[in-house]
Amino acid sequence: MPSHNRNRWLVLLFAVSLALAGAIETNPHVQGASQAADVPTFTRDIAPILYANCVECHRAGEIAPMSLITYPEVRPWAKSIVRQVDSGVMPPWHADAPHGTFRNERSLSMAQKQLLERWAAAGAPEGNPADLPPAPTFAAGWRIGQPDTVFEMQEDYAVPAKGTVEYEHFYIPTNFTEEKWLQAIEARPGNRLLVHHILVYYETPPDGPRTPPVLQPNRDDSRIPPPEQRGNRPPREGNFASRLLATYAPGTNPQVFPAGTALRLPPGGVLHLQMHYTANGKAGTDRSTVGLIFAKEPPEQEIRVSQFLNSRFTIPAGASNHEVSTDVTFAQDATLWGLFPHTHVRGKRWSYELELPDGSKRSILSVPRYDFNWQTYYLYQQPMQIPKGARIRSTAWYDNSTANRSNPDPSINVKWGDQTWEEMQYTGIMYSVPRK
Repeated sequence: MPSHNRNRWLVLLFAVSLALAGAIETNPHVQGASQAADVPTFTRDIAPILYANCVECHRAGEIAPMSLITYPEVRPWAKSIVRQVDSGVMPPWHADAPHGTFRNERSLSMAQKQLLERWAAAGAPEGNPADLPPAPTFAAGWRIGQPDTVFEMQEDYAVPAKGTVEYEHFYIPTNFTEEKWLQAIEARPGNRLLVHHILVYYETPPDGPRTPPVLQPNRDDSRIPPPEQRGNRPPREGNFASRLLATYAPGTNPQVFPAGTALRLPPGGVLHLQMHYTANGKAGTDRSTVGLIFAKEPPEQEIRVSQFLNSRFTIPAGASNHEVSTDVTFAQDATLWGLFPHTHVRGKRWSYELELPDGSKRSILSVPRYDFNWQTYYLYQQPMQIPKGARIRSTAWYDNSTANRSNPDPSINVKWGDQTWEEMQYTGIMYSVPRK
């Protein structure tokens, strides 16, 4: 072929290639096909996120207001889900720490948040039903397995259809005649639609000398006021030591102690259930239960659950960022497993700082968005070794102003008390020491 004809064919071929490329770019059907794989779908991308992080509460019969298991259930809430995730309201996790710090963490990665945003922006497509993973199954019975013993409230409690229900307190004798080693404990509400949270305490008379105290409060304000100064809690006669064993709240897991550890229950104890009921427009009753599993033999490490607090504070009327702190010292070497910050509806944030005997300090827990509606025991993935002489300082901040929508009365000074219109600066602490 003459050279001028060959060049003409090359020019023509190049022009045709450009035309085809332009057609592909401008043709919506071809373009849509190439981008379809990039659009997140419910069945392939979104359902796994919801199943892993949300449906424990967002399913029929649980405390969440809607189920998020099937596509028809989720589709109307697509944009709302994105807003709740972006604002940090959901999933309900309030600690500020690197991913993996806590073994009971409830949070989404940045990649998961971006998938939700892209899915909602694309119109929340369903996708191929064949991509849908199996929905998670939930135990119909106890999540810790069959308990060795079950304790139940001794009578039904009637919850009205409307109004505020003040905290109620129920006491269940265990009739233990010898010490028990607790491996797992689960509080189960009898009526999940009415029970907001349960705090389970074990109260027992002093049972004789044991190892020296591990925790030493450093301030006179670290004493719980007597019963007559503590709202509606029924007074009990005698001298009782009280320890927080377990909590139930939306999203809270049962308490299962790691292998080689267990918690000692002295004989003669009573389970004290602090109950918070929420009226939902329909009257009902509740009879909650507590299940216990015992260790097969005494452990190497004794788990201890204690507390440190500041009970002598006054939050001024209208104060928007009032600070209350306290601290506790370790009188011997110990292993720290978790911390449980607790205030009422005026509490806004928490901070915990560990100071070592050499004077160095570091943050061990920060809760910048404390939410009274979610009672969380922050359990470390890797327990922390605490040397003798170290101390933990806790600081809580309170909003007693009109800007706090949950504030029952910003015009009053607030002191310690059991009721939600009063306040607490309370920390549950879980640690262990070698058993002697």
